[in-house]
Amino acid sequence: MKNPWHLVVMLVAIGIILQTPAQAASLMNIYREALEQDAQYGAERAAYIAAQEKLPQGRAGLLPNINFTGTGQNQYIDTNFGPERVIKNRGIVLAATQPLFRIENFIIYEQSKNQVAQADARFVLAAQDLILRVSQAYFDVLIAQANLEVVESQKKAISEQLEQAKRNFEVGIATIVDTHEAQARHDLTVSQEIVARNTLEVNKRALQGIINRFPDQLISTSIDKIVSAPLTLPYENMEEWVALAEQKNFSLKIQQFTFDLAEQDIKKARAGHYPTLDLVAQYSNQQGVGGAITGVGINLESKSVGLQLNVPIFQGLSVQSRIREALANRDKARQDLENTKRTIGLQVRQQFLNVTNGIALIKAQKQALTTSKSQLDSTILGREVGVRVEVDVLNAQQQYFAARRDLAQAYYSYLMSQLRLKAEVGELDEEVLKEINGLL
Repeated sequence: MKNPWHLVVMLVAIGIILQTPAQAASLMNIYREALEQDAQYGAERAAYIAAQEKLPQGRAGLLPNINFTGTGQNQYIDTNFGPERVIKNRGIVLAATQPLFRIENFIIYEQSKNQVAQADARFVLAAQDLILRVSQAYFDVLIAQANLEVVESQKKAISEQLEQAKRNFEVGIATIVDTHEAQARHDLTVSQEIVARNTLEVNKRALQGIINRFPDQLISTSIDKIVSAPLTLPYENMEEWVALAEQKNFSLKIQQFTFDLAEQDIKKARAGHYPTLDLVAQYSNQQGVGGAITGVGINLESKSVGLQLNVPIFQGLSVQSRIREALANRDKARQDLENTKRTIGLQVRQQFLNVTNGIALIKAQKQALTTSKSQLDSTILGREVGVRVEVDVLNAQQQYFAARRDLAQAYYSYLMSQLRLKAEVGELDEEVLKEINGLL
């Protein structure tokens, strides 16, 4: 029989586990969940794996093609000169073809290399997109949480002011106007709290769509840490970022591969004019050949090896049509490449401005928070000495809480702009996300 103390210890342990709150998830925790749970990223992973098969498929056109054929049948011959005769036809044919000169096959093989490289770039782009989607959803939740916390703090402060206004009115040291003012602010804050809670729930559901579970608690940063956070930028010149994007942006790389493939399509179409040369070999063993005519089948065995030359002379002008089509597609790919390059340059400049202006905005919001706190303290002191009224305190409190909310929102927007700028220059990866997570 087991020691009863074991049961007591087990029950106490279970009770402790049940009372322990769920651990808050960090940005990296959510990202690692998204790697396994996000359906969009899973689809891109499957597409990447499928694209890797382009290389062996392209190489197959350069390798031998071997076929084996076997036949077996009985022929029943009825003549007027005797009983029905049965001729057994049996045979095997083994044929092999080794391409020696097929320009089109060589081009297809080279295209397969570009197709695999393009798939690699697409998968990296999908990974960067996952980081951006996870980060945006995560920061949206944090912003909604910060807004709710501000509204709740404001509601608590206004509730205290409302109670004090009622007490002051009851003892005759304040008018009913102060009570009505505090009550109106309280009712407005209650409605704002409802909206803030709804926004938080909606943003959490958006994150749920990525990680396939409802995110109960997320790690957020404090106002004190935001105030002391470093605000840096590796390159201060906008054009340096643009030049870096032109070298490393994965969307641009994908479009460059598309242009290269279009160039190779032209060569492949022109290969329709070129002759082909194959090495062919065949082994044949047939039994019962010619039995239907002679009534007696014979056995034949043959072996052959040689070269097969095929020279296209006229194919209904289809080759010329395919060449014109490939040329037009190449021109389209060139224009798409130029458009992608310009678009990326624009996006890099926009994100650079978002980061630099975000730094300036955070500095301004820090100063606004400091001054609004000083204003709140002085207004409370002024009310105590009789030079400020209750509505002045309510206004100062609202301004202070709004400054806290705006600073948090500006900080999260700045971090998101940093991630987007890194993505535009092709440097966004898990290490960058770890750095951002460390700032939280």
